[in-house]
Amino acid sequence: MGKRVAVVLAGCGVYDGSEIHESSAVLVHLSREGAQAEVYAPDIDQMHVVDHVKGQPTQEKRNVLVESARIARGNIKDLSKLDVKELDALIIPGGFGVAKNLSTWATQGKNCVISKVVEDVLKAFHAAKKPIGLCCISPVLAAKIFPGCELTVGHDTECEKWPYAKTAETMKELGCKHVNKHVTEIHVDVKNKLVTTSAFMCNAPIHDIYDGIGKMVKEVVRLA
Repeated sequence: MGKRVAVVLAGCGVYDGSEIHESSAVLVHLSREGAQAEVYAPDIDQMHVVDHVKGQPTQEKRNVLVESARIARGNIKDLSKLDVKELDALIIPGGFGVAKNLSTWATQGKNCVISKVVEDVLKAFHAAKKPIGLCCISPVLAAKIFPGCELTVGHDTECEKWPYAKTAETMKELGCKHVNKHVTEIHVDVKNKLVTTSAFMCNAPIHDIYDGIGKMVKEVVRLA
């Protein structure tokens, strides 16, 4: 029996939910490592819905659990039902849904509030000394909850390759240690059992993002 890994999603689509390629990469790499993915999402409304052609918000309303079920091929559970005792590790892919639906980072930055069910799950895995994998923007959740932890969201100097580098500076203001890493690399906070990689925080070829997520998943499964 392989390790049982909770994968927490935040909707379906980069601008208002989970980043689909990152989520898929996590699931593929978990399968390759012989682990069993168990997908969860909170049963809440999205902050808003974004037209992914125009990049503009619409008047539509969508539910995070219902949208996330698209990525999970329907095999998904309400995050409030997660029991940390039955699981070996936790992974949260990126996408703006992390900053809009799982937290208010998109609008409030370091002063954000994290959804209570998401915060409770992160704290439960951390207290149980079970590994947590985070990629793209999702390390900000750990930055907010675990002061002094070590994380990467890529590089801390903004340029064409790293358009979201200011995130690293904001995380440092929360008292974290940010470690610069290339997109195909990971950082492991051994003390807190946090494994992070930058994914689409980097303007990189999709296969590099896929490979970086693969290293993150492999290390999470190893630590479990």
